[in-house]
Amino acid sequence: MALHNVDVLIIGAGAAGMMCAIEAAKRGRKTLVIDHAKKLAEKIRISGGGRCNFTNMDITPKNYLSENPHFCKSALNRYTNWDFIGLMSEYEIAYHERDHGQLFCDDSAQQIIDMLEKECRKAGAKIRLNTKVEGVSKNDGGFLVMSDEDEIECEHLVVASGGLSIPKIGASNFGLKLAEKMGLNVIHPRPALVPFTFDQETRDKLSGFQGIALDSVITYKKAEFREALLFTHKGLSGPSILQISSYWTPGETVQVNLAPDTDVMAVLKKAKNDQPKQEAQTVISQILPKRLAVRLVEQAQCHGKMAELSDKKLQTLAESINNWQLLPSGTEGYKTAEVMSGGVDTNELSSKTFEAKKVPGLYFIGEVVDVTGHLGGFNFQWAWSSGWCAGQFV
Repeated sequence: MALHNVDVLIIGAGAAGMMCAIEAAKRGRKTLVIDHAKKLAEKIRISGGGRCNFTNMDITPKNYLSENPHFCKSALNRYTNWDFIGLMSEYEIAYHERDHGQLFCDDSAQQIIDMLEKECRKAGAKIRLNTKVEGVSKNDGGFLVMSDEDEIECEHLVVASGGLSIPKIGASNFGLKLAEKMGLNVIHPRPALVPFTFDQETRDKLSGFQGIALDSVITYKKAEFREALLFTHKGLSGPSILQISSYWTPGETVQVNLAPDTDVMAVLKKAKNDQPKQEAQTVISQILPKRLAVRLVEQAQCHGKMAELSDKKLQTLAESINNWQLLPSGTEGYKTAEVMSGGVDTNELSSKTFEAKKVPGLYFIGEVVDVTGHLGGFNFQWAWSSGWCAGQFV
């Protein structure tokens, strides 16, 4: 089997891996990127409905979850959203802003993949796809990586293999297993930015609501998000649900306000006083979609005219709208999760270089690290920032 030597070997040809390769090769380092996938950067290609939500106008450390909330600060400060936007401008890639500062390509996510590939080529970094890693060992000169094609010796090894989300495009636990093999601690991984599912009893109560979307406020402990909520045949999805899922602990309730701009109890009391012959269903249908209003009124047993309903029953109805106590049975898992939460413990890594403190020459970047962004371009920015920073030192 052939033996090759490089200065820097990067495992994973995604957002973080290619960014690292560009920067390492610019410094004159002989750089090779390998990936088991047949296509380059599939996660970029499918993201944002094919237009890639590549960053956000307002990137702050508060948009990230980690056991160490301070770890992300250095990288985000050294390679910012404006730096990546500047690179996009060099390639004249048009983009637009959507709600909450999210930036998307006007045309196609493929433009970003092409840009990164060209930058790699220009800097001299080589990319090899369809290459499976079968073993990694430490030696005196650095690392020996055995692939299904050859053996590669490298001084610096960068793991940019991503997390467990979206297995259909090749996600694996490779990076986590390698970290553990090298003696590094791994924070328990779990799906994040993922829809909630209900048990059968709750599904039956909410059957027929599939496709209903409405503005909502979702709260779990100190975390709160106001964005769209979507009823699905399995449970709930939509941006507000995806956001809160990253914080949620299984077995605990989440508070949902289906009418955040309306004090429903005040509206019901006023209707009872002003229009006592009106039915509760009619009142609630002015606040929520009719299908939903009818079912919630039924479940609160608020049948009949407003004058006939006790304040206690009206309060039950109002609470089901302004303060719905939701107990998800789980999530849809990695199959539909946008990212993985958890990963290589940041206490094991340098926040400046991303090098493992216990294993000189070994680096972890991107999603495999225990830094998880909110929905809205924050995870791609973490990939650009962590990849760029590691590329300055490998």
